[in-house]
This record gives sequence, structure tokens and C-alpha cells, in this order.
Amino acid sequence: MAIHSVNTDDYTRQLQQKVERLREAYRDYTDLEPEVFPSPASHYRLRAEFKIWQEQGRAHYAMYRQGEYKKPFIIEEFTVGSELINRLMPQVLEAVNASEVLRKRLFSAEFLTTLGGDALVTLIYHKKLDEDWESAARALQEKLGFPVLGRSRKQKVVLERDYVAERLQIGDKTYQYKQVEGSFTQPNGEICRAMIRWARDVCKDSQGDLLELYCGNGNFTIPLCEHFDKVLATEISKVSVNSAQENIRANGVDNLDIVRLSSEEFTQAIDKVRPFRRLRDIDLDSYDFSTVLVDPPRAGLDADTCAMVARFPRILYISCNPETQLENLVELSKTHRVERFAIFDQFPYTDHTESGLLLTRK
Repeated sequence: MAIHSVNTDDYTRQLQQKVERLREAYRDYTDLEPEVFPSPASHYRLRAEFKIWQEQGRAHYAMYRQGEYKKPFIIEEFTVGSELINRLMPQVLEAVNASEVLRKRLFSAEFLTTLGGDALVTLIYHKKLDEDWESAARALQEKLGFPVLGRSRKQKVVLERDYVAERLQIGDKTYQYKQVEGSFTQPNGEICRAMIRWARDVCKDSQGDLLELYCGNGNFTIPLCEHFDKVLATEISKVSVNSAQENIRANGVDNLDIVRLSSEEFTQAIDKVRPFRRLRDIDLDSYDFSTVLVDPPRAGLDADTCAMVARFPRILYISCNPETQLENLVELSKTHRVERFAIFDQFPYTDHTESGLLLTRK
């Protein structure tokens, strides 16, 4: 069942079990004691998606067990959600149940919040959104004090904006990020900050240039720029690239270029297999890459990207799936050794965790 209410008293024990499991899993590659970054025990999740269960003319938040979509679990509390999500949930539901226009054919509600106190509410429908809906949604938006967004098939109604503005304090600096609805953002804000702090510490004495693959909206990229002469980052999502460009300007970064390429395409480009128009203003030969940062999807690095990454003196590998990271280590350990090992508890009360490795050439 999806998590909504948890026993916070059990958090420390569950985290220790994860740490022991991962320590053993990585035993063939390192004897280092992992650096462990625990999550807050509650109110850590900055985004949430709920199905809407409609019964006897009233809407309820609901979750389902995988494969059991006719048996809802009505959500009365959401302990893992941010305090702002918990504050907005009853206000949204009250307004929906007071308005036939807002309630009718509503099937999902999404909340996106930030550590900086911003929020966006998205209501998703099985109907065309008309002027009556827009009027009711504007009234809800005014009541909440945060923007409301409407979605239905082939329709997106933006009343004010479709993003939140995050501000992350890292050391003595505050970084600004535009996070667009529907694009990837780190769900656990405090763990996100811990990951950035760890990556900055790993890179603090770096020389040369940095290559980053899968850079998203620049979450890691921007704070790491000060540790390198030049930075080149790639990302396949057009929305994330556009956000990253805005985040570069907002943070006053002047040594970073981001291009919209997949990791497979970049591998072809750096190997000069074929030219890419999106790289026409980038001279790859001008870079002196000392470090590569990868934060791939759950599938890990494909074989060609893994082989390309292995050419770099230092590999900073952050993974949302230790199983595929370990699969990649089978190859990477032939050329590199583990110098740093971190565990980030991005998803408390689940079996999932994230790991970070610094690999240096043997």
C-alpha cells in the first residue's frame, strides 16, 4: 500500500536495516563505512499525487495497492507529506466538495511544494475545462494563496503559473530553482540538500572541467560550478533544459553550458560518431574534463555510456537504484576504485534508497 501514515518511532531501526543491507551489497567493491544521511522522520515529501474517489456526491483523497484499483484506501492524513501539503489538502477538498464545477469528473489532485514555502495545486479531470471551471478555480486559488492548475485530455489551463520557486540554503549560499509541474524534482527536500552538500564536498578540491549527464533543472550542476573551470551538462527533457537555463541566469552562473542530448547521443558526439546541431556552439575539444557526474534513471547507465564514463579520472555516481549501480560497478571497478560511499534515505519507510559513490582511476 502507498505510504500515508507511518510510525515515526520506528524510523531509526528501519534506516539501520537499509544501511546494513547496502553495506553488505557493496562489500565486493569497498570496505568504507558509508556516510549516512537520514531523512526527517515525517513531513519530508515535497510532492504528492492522490487519486480522487467519488462516492455519494463527495470527493475523497485515495490511494491504491498496485493492481487493486477498485479498492481505494481513503486518505485522512499524510504524515510523510510536507506540512504545507497537509495544510492545503483539507482546504482543496472542502472547496471541491462545495463546488459541483470543481468536483465533477475530478479524478486526481497533485501537490508540489518547496522548502522555501511555495506551492502549486494541479487538478486533473475527465472533462473539458470551461469558463465556469476557470472561475471556480480562480476562487480556490485566491482562497489558498497559491496557484491552481487544471489539466484534462489535451488541455492545460494555467491560471497564474505552472511552476514553483525553490530556494535551497547550502552552506552560506542560497540557490534558486524554477521547478516546473510535471518535470522531475527531488521529492525529499532535506535529502536533496544533503546530496548537494555531499557532492560539493566531494568536488571541493577539483581541477579541470566537469561533465554532467542527466542534469535535470541544474539541481547539482549549479552548486558545483564554483569548483570547476568550466562545466558542460546534458539533459534530454526539453522542459528541464529550459528550466536549467533560467536557473543558470537566476544564480549568476557564467561557466556552465547545458545542451539537450541524451547520454547515448553525447557518447556518440564525444566519440565523433556523428555531429549534432545542438552542439554547434560547443567545442568539445576545448574541455579538460577531470570529473563526470551521473545521476541516471532507475535503469542505470547503458553499456556505451558506462564505457565512456570509465575514461574519466573521477566519476561521481549518484543512483536512485543501488541494484543497477552495482551492475555498472562490475565494469567500472575494472578501472576505478571507490573513494567515497554515501547512503541517502530519500524514501523512508520503503525498501528504496539512494547511494552516492566517488570513483577514482586506479
